[in-house]
Amino acid sequence: MSNDVRFEVELTHGAQGDLEDIHSYLCEQDASGAADRLLDGFLELVGTLEQFPMRGAIPRELEALGIKEYRQLLLKPYRIIYRIIGSTVFIFLIADGRRDMQSLLERRLLRR
Repeated sequence: MSNDVRFEVELTHGAQGDLEDIHSYLCEQDASGAADRLLDGFLELVGTLEQFPMRGAIPRELEALGIKEYRQLLLKPYRIIYRIIGSTVFIFLIADGRRDMQSLLERRLLRR
């Protein structure tokens, strides 16, 4: 994809909640500096999707199921799961990668 094209990046309601929960948790742990650094890192990383939405890898848990529409970026230890639809990048999930990602992905992305 040409870097002249700009994509819109949107957080789904679930991803917005994930980000707020992570930030709140870090603040409760008396790590407001870490919480702010996380938000800054998230905004910087997500901003790269405006020009390079294909840069992320396909999550291995989904690829094993033959699902290749989703991609991920890493902001260790967090994984940002997104999908490109038209000219918009939708962020669906922001989660600690140390969690049971298979179950989480099935609940959040694959439920019908």
